[in-house]
Amino acid sequence: MPSHHRYSPYFPIIFLLVDLACLNIGVFVANEYRFGNLIPSRDYQLLQLILNVVWIGVFFSSNLQRINRNSRLLDHLNKVLTGLVINLSIVFALWFALQPVDYSRKYLFVTYLVFTVLILGWRSIWHYLIRYYRIKGYNIRKVVIIGKGDLSDSLSQYFKETPELGYQLVGVVDDKETADASLNKFEDYTIEKGADIVFCCLPQLSDEQVKDVIDFAENNLIKVNLISQFSRLSNYNLSIEQFGSIPIINVNTIPLDSLVNRFIKRSFDIVFSSIFIILIFSWLVPIIGLLIKMESKGPIFFKQKRHGKDNKDFLCWKFRTMTFQKNAEFKQATKNDNRITKIGAILRKTSIDELPQFINVFLGDMSVVGPRPHPIKLNEEFQPKIDRFWQRHAVKPGITGLAQARGFRGETSELSDMSGRVKLDRFYVKNWSLILDLKIIILTAMAIIKGDQNAY
Repeated sequence: MPSHHRYSPYFPIIFLLVDLACLNIGVFVANEYRFGNLIPSRDYQLLQLILNVVWIGVFFSSNLQRINRNSRLLDHLNKVLTGLVINLSIVFALWFALQPVDYSRKYLFVTYLVFTVLILGWRSIWHYLIRYYRIKGYNIRKVVIIGKGDLSDSLSQYFKETPELGYQLVGVVDDKETADASLNKFEDYTIEKGADIVFCCLPQLSDEQVKDVIDFAENNLIKVNLISQFSRLSNYNLSIEQFGSIPIINVNTIPLDSLVNRFIKRSFDIVFSSIFIILIFSWLVPIIGLLIKMESKGPIFFKQKRHGKDNKDFLCWKFRTMTFQKNAEFKQATKNDNRITKIGAILRKTSIDELPQFINVFLGDMSVVGPRPHPIKLNEEFQPKIDRFWQRHAVKPGITGLAQARGFRGETSELSDMSGRVKLDRFYVKNWSLILDLKIIILTAMAIIKGDQNAY
């Protein structure tokens, strides 16, 4: 039997205990901050117990103890953040439903702020420590590749370039002279080398040979991975679905196809937009509205039909920044545009004109982060000129997006301007994560503070 260098069976317990330690440190810090005492009162001890029980449930239901060695740090942290959002949703649902005690909102805020910082911190440290540990030759998976060709050569090179993943290639099996062993000896060779994983290159193997490899591997507790020409589609998001007994490869799956991910993003949108509408928008609208009315006649808000998710039309809200013209035709704003009012120029420069779109977010037409919704005529103009333009509409449009955070704002007078936006939008659609959303929000805030010459 092969010797398997696997994680200790105690790893899940260790992960859970460290997570719970971070949570309870958050509780003690919050209690000290709110009540001047590290030890919670009896009522808050009950809350502490509930928080611990809920996290244990989320921990195991979200598989936070299982870490794919191929995962990037961002993938791992996004999984943890997803667990935190689910945890918070459950806690607040219980809080509103039961309300046995009027618990302090500041207490919960500080608890989860400290918990979030600590859990993300220790998980990041672990990520780098385990990779360093593997580079030193521990926690290794021994690999045998069956079938020599371009794909196997690429895979071999990948293992050499990424020692931190802990894959050790012990040999390639094929009937070619350059192989380490012949196909008729792959069973003895695999056992001799103590392989943990076998990679089968489908272009080089027949169906019968693949079946023999799988039967042998299952009898010896060895993992089998299949690689094929589909492996070359690295620019696409692949997933496998089952149609009866037939496996089907989906080549354009995106993260927000997942119901859990959509729940996470929608929950974040509702919480973020609700806080903004209650705390800021409620007093900002009368002030901005008065300034707009004082300078020019017309409505406070400008509403325009735009394409949303799946190209469905919706009314996008903005503060009016131009002189009002009833039934005016669409025309992009340009630098020194004489239609822009004085207060409108300030609103555009500071991006305050976009803030009413938090209403769109709350209603579900938009998201806080996503590809910016273009006027319909602009979409119709550029869609035939840019490949895969409509892919940006596979998700809800956002108040801000990756393109805007990277400086693609304002007028799109050149094809390259729009092409650059669409490229970044497509990257966002394919690589969405909660961490990416938070990063874009921070970058947008920094861009607004610094000022942007394209904002006009």
